[in-house]
Amino acid sequence: MAAIHDDPPAPAPSSSLQTPDTIEVKAGVFKDTCLSLLDQVHDLEVQVVVTKHGERVARLVPDQGHAPSAFGFMRGTVLAQDDIVSPDFEAWGDLG
Repeated sequence: MAAIHDDPPAPAPSSSLQTPDTIEVKAGVFKDTCLSLLDQVHDLEVQVVVTKHGERVARLVPDQGHAPSAFGFMRGTVLAQDDIVSPDFEAWGDLG
């Protein structure tokens, strides 16, 4: 009798790929409840989609933290080959 091979279980989704819950509001409602919605986005980590005449026009999402600094972001990516400061007279040949 042959053994039955079950498919391996599907991997669990990464927590970084999970999207926050979405609240969809009309533009007029957003205008009236803007500060309350901002608090919900911050505290509950939900996103708010604002619609106008049934079409999506804006999305309010939680802040993901600080943007990385422009200083030092390429540290360790440049390789030193030769002296780049001293002039290379051989490359110019005899100009005289």
